[in-house]
Amino acid sequence: MKIIIVGLGKVGQTLAAELSREGNDITVIDNREKIVEEFASQYDLMGVTGNGASYTTQMEADIESADLLIAVTGSDELNLLCCLIAKKAGNCHTIARVRNPEYSAEVSFIKEELGLAMIINPEFAAAQEISRILKFPSAIDVDSFVKSRVELLKFRVSEQSVLNNMQISELSSHIKGNVLICVVERGEDVIIPDGNCVLKSRDLVSIVAGARDANQFFREIGIVANQAKNIMIVGGGSIAYYVARMMISAGIRVKIVEKDLQRCEKLCDLLPKATVVHGDGTDKELLLEEGLESYESFAALTNIDEENILLSLFAKKVGRMKLITKINRIAFDEVIRELDLDTVIHPKDITSEHIIRYVRSMKNSLGSNVETLHKIINNKVEALEFIIRKKSRVTDVPLQKLRIKKGILVACISRRGQVITPRGNDFLQVGDNVIIITQNKGLNDIEDILAK
Repeated sequence: MKIIIVGLGKVGQTLAAELSREGNDITVIDNREKIVEEFASQYDLMGVTGNGASYTTQMEADIESADLLIAVTGSDELNLLCCLIAKKAGNCHTIARVRNPEYSAEVSFIKEELGLAMIINPEFAAAQEISRILKFPSAIDVDSFVKSRVELLKFRVSEQSVLNNMQISELSSHIKGNVLICVVERGEDVIIPDGNCVLKSRDLVSIVAGARDANQFFREIGIVANQAKNIMIVGGGSIAYYVARMMISAGIRVKIVEKDLQRCEKLCDLLPKATVVHGDGTDKELLLEEGLESYESFAALTNIDEENILLSLFAKKVGRMKLITKINRIAFDEVIRELDLDTVIHPKDITSEHIIRYVRSMKNSLGSNVETLHKIINNKVEALEFIIRKKSRVTDVPLQKLRIKKGILVACISRRGQVITPRGNDFLQVGDNVIIITQNKGLNDIEDILAK
């Protein structure tokens, strides 16, 4: 596919790199000549310097032959204008990043009136992920499928856990709960396990299950699975606002610590049910005075990655609580993993997942589309949801008889509201939602799971 990306900030660069790796023809537009030249040279793609909302600039980028334009500059209005001009000049699909909370209630109207394929709000998407995680505080990561009826949850096996030294094939005889262990991370190794795999302490284990089954599984293995009752948030930006709004609607008590007085006043108006504290969240005495030890969850959501890391480490030292750390810029993934910060949120990666899912669906608009896509384990593994829309080589055949590629697991089937943990005798039908866990990247269609 020919894709034009306007804006080479963190999100634009992440998108361009990912989509280029997946074999798409990428052109980037930015008004900073040096950044365009360096990035285009690094990834061997076409770069155009100029205003992405300019008809002339878009024509130079060959908008007339483009399949998709993605506008992710720092300005919502500029992004919308880029998409409007692209629709007129090239009649291609368009995606705009729109971040201002004031537009959140008008997203459907804007999308329809401007003919956009998608509007993505990174802060709102990040807040949704945080909200999902707080429903399962024992999990490190939570990804949702089938309109949140199925969850992919990651947790760590402790030394005392009943799972320690247990063979996966023995799981069903010891523990109730309709779940499937689909990925095991052991140090730098990533394993898509079979029944012979033995779980060890410190393993990071990912399971696929319906929400009710996941709760039962966690209770069975002795992990508290109840939703957090309260949260302290440091930083009062857009993500904090969206998280607070979601938490309050779920009946969770919220306290926000923000050092900008004007922002505090605005948050008080927007969130009358939240407690807003004017103060420096990096002042540990202030956090302790505000009762940090008594909170069941803590989110470090300032605009400075280093602050967020230190705040979470301090909260971890002070009490037993669910930790959420926002990181935008720092790329030392191995170091961050060693710090054991619990859940780390990368807004730019969440945004790219949404857009890559749409791009893959465009490539296969008539077949079994990618409905949901989550990149997990530092992009080493993908979890995808497909809807089977027509009969094919994968339907009505027992899974044990399908020649499925190595490194691919059929993790879950959702059929008419029923969540099925697949076994060898199960089969796929037209209308099923199917969740695939794969180390083979770039799957566009459900038939891609089959060996040639």
